[in-house]
Amino acid sequence: MQGLIQWLQSLPNWQPYGEPKYFAFLLAFLIPIVVAMFFGRRLKIYQSLVSLGFIVVMYTGASYHQLFALVAYVIWQTIIVFAYHAYRKKYDTFPIFAGAVFLAILPLIFVKVTPAINDGNMSLLGFLGISYLTFRSVAMIMEMRDGVLTEIKLSTFLRFMLFMPTISSGPIDRYRRFEEDYDNVPTREEYLDLLEKAVWYLMLGFFYKYVLAYFFGTILLAPLKVDALAQGGFMNWPTVGVMYAYGFDLFFDFAGYSLFAVAISYLMGIKIPMNFNQPFKAASIKDFWNRWHISLSFWFRDFVFMRLVFVLVKNKIFKNRNVTSGVAYILNMLIMGFWHGVTWYYISYGLLHGIAMVLNDAWLRKKKKVNKERRLAGKGPLPSNKWTTALGIIVTFQFVMFSFLLFSGFLNQLWFHNIK
Repeated sequence: MQGLIQWLQSLPNWQPYGEPKYFAFLLAFLIPIVVAMFFGRRLKIYQSLVSLGFIVVMYTGASYHQLFALVAYVIWQTIIVFAYHAYRKKYDTFPIFAGAVFLAILPLIFVKVTPAINDGNMSLLGFLGISYLTFRSVAMIMEMRDGVLTEIKLSTFLRFMLFMPTISSGPIDRYRRFEEDYDNVPTREEYLDLLEKAVWYLMLGFFYKYVLAYFFGTILLAPLKVDALAQGGFMNWPTVGVMYAYGFDLFFDFAGYSLFAVAISYLMGIKIPMNFNQPFKAASIKDFWNRWHISLSFWFRDFVFMRLVFVLVKNKIFKNRNVTSGVAYILNMLIMGFWHGVTWYYISYGLLHGIAMVLNDAWLRKKKKVNKERRLAGKGPLPSNKWTTALGIIVTFQFVMFSFLLFSGFLNQLWFHNIK
């Protein structure tokens, strides 16, 4: 065992899409896959070995303990998912379903709570990508309960869970969609289209992550933070600069990573979903969440929000359906905040977006009512044109940027840890 640990420590630690050398080796190993896909074949064993190889070097060097955590985690999830699958074929009771979901989430709970109760120290159970693997397994359990996922194969399950391009930070895929892609090799015309898009996404991803994110996150953000902390107080102009620099850095860094993940997946013949769709053009907060981290927001919509609404309606917790949806919005976004971490700024970020979603719905209802009254009075509807859309984009953008400043944790440093 000691020899294995020493060997793992001696290996390089390559973070996904972190440096040019990573891309050089990855693209070289993908060449046989690309050639085979061009001729209508999927090299399943070779593709799996490439994925496993690059996953291993993600968790080697000083991070070798994460590899052991990953192996233990995958075994844990495999037992839970297949045990519930066997149970669901004959029975369907809520306590067993809830227990399976809780057990699937349990490792993630330990990882997220440990820093809050252990002076910021990370849990030994943690590894890069645990959240995204948890989303995959929990979604499978919920779809089994719904009856839409009736058959799963161990080999496909493991490939789905350990799909290298998306293992660390998504996008979050669904088992049925992944299985369909994996089992059905695209035609040559379809694959050439995927290749074209992959090349474009790689170039755009490099521009986003290594040019724009570097500019905003390194050149601008660092000195702005120094100036803001030097001035101190509740708010100052450099902090406003931090707000915009961090917001753009967050977007270009994550969107660049997501483009890399999509591009590599396309090269492997898997059409994983896009994660961003020009989010800063959103004209409302609901529109924003249909454009930002799309796979995450849709996952929470399908597996948290809709189920919260169902439970609240079924048990007649609230008589008013608007109150029901409002409570579900806030709980949904609070859970998303807790998922990011057990800190006041992550939780406040989730609460703020939950309240914004409620206000967005309230405004839409009010607008519909006013337009109806105006129509009955023989008047035209409230203005809805490019100017009102532009106003919505500006207001939404400013709100989102402020929420990102809150999310960054910088206000925590400015307000509570900058005491002179």
